[in-house]
Amino acid sequence: MEQAILNPPSQQGTYIDFEEASTSKPFLQANTEEFTLSQIRKEHTIPCFTKCNEPLISHSDFIDLSAQVASEIFTGESILSPSIRLSHPIKGRVPEAKEKAAKDLLEHEKTLYYERMAFVIEVPSITDNVEGNKLTLTLGGVKAYNLENLYARKGADEHFKVFIGFQNKVCTNLCVWTDGYMADLKVKNAGQLKNAIYSLFSQYNAAQHIQKLRNFTQYDISEQQFVHLIGKCKLYNYLPPGLKSGISPLMFGDTQLSTVCRDYYRDDSFCRNEDGSINLWRLYNLFTGANKSSYIDTFLDRSLNAFQFTEEIRQALDNHQTSWFLN
Repeated sequence: MEQAILNPPSQQGTYIDFEEASTSKPFLQANTEEFTLSQIRKEHTIPCFTKCNEPLISHSDFIDLSAQVASEIFTGESILSPSIRLSHPIKGRVPEAKEKAAKDLLEHEKTLYYERMAFVIEVPSITDNVEGNKLTLTLGGVKAYNLENLYARKGADEHFKVFIGFQNKVCTNLCVWTDGYMADLKVKNAGQLKNAIYSLFSQYNAAQHIQKLRNFTQYDISEQQFVHLIGKCKLYNYLPPGLKSGISPLMFGDTQLSTVCRDYYRDDSFCRNEDGSINLWRLYNLFTGANKSSYIDTFLDRSLNAFQFTEEIRQALDNHQTSWFLN
C-alpha cells in the first residue's frame, strides 16, 4: 500500500451500510456476543454524562467513523461490513416500569447497552500471503464505557483503542503491530476521533508490516527451545517485581499458554514439524490464536504483545539481542 499525503477528513459523515460481513468466524470468543451494527443502533441505549445529560460517543458512532475513514482512504477498494462483539450488558428499565417484577417487563419497558465493544472491518481487496496463509487488510477498535468518567460533563476525555493490520484468513487471527495501533486514544468529540483514526490509517505502512511478518518464517526453534520458552513464559507471571522489571513484558496468562501448548501438537495449520521444530510464523499464530480467548479489555494489547514477543525471539535468534525467555 503506497503512502501518500491525503486531504484531511471531513468532520461530518453519514452512516455506511455494507451487505457482506467482515468474517463468518468470530475473531474474539471469550465472554462476548455477536451483534450487527443495525441492532446496536436501533436497540441499545447510549450512556450520558450525568452532569449535563449529553451522550458519550456511542459504539455505533465509533464504528461508523472508522468505516467512513476507511472508505475515504481506501477509495475503490472492497470494504466489508463490521464484525462486532459486545460484552458486559447493562440492563435498565423505563421509569413507568419501576415497580414491575423483572419477569413481567414488556420489551418496550426494557433498556439495554453493552459496556464493552470490539469490532473489525475487512478490506478484502488488499491482500498478501505469508507461508501460504492469505492475509487481508483489517481495521477496527475497542470502546469500553467503564473507562469513562460518567460523572463529568461533555468535553471530558473519552478513551478508545484503534488498530489497522491484517487478519489471517486461515484462522481469523489478527496481526497487529506497533505502527498500526493506538492503545490509549483520548478525544473530546467525534471530530477529534475521526481525525485520529484518519492519521493512523493513512500513515500505516502495510508493506513494511507484511515484511516483518514474513521474516518470522525464516527462523526456527527446536522442540527443546520451545519447551524452554514455554516454561519461561509460565514462570514470568510469578516472578518477583524486582526480577520482572528488567524483562520484556508478556501479557499471556496460564490459560492462553496452555492453549499454545495444546495447539503446538494439534493445530492443523500451525503445529510443529515432525522433528518438533516450529518456525516463528507458526509460533506467532499459536499466540494470536490463543488470544481469541481474551476479554475485550486485553484483546488488542495482547495482539500487539504477541508480535513484540515473537520479534524479540527473532532478534535473539539473529544475535541482535538476548532474550530472557530463550536464555
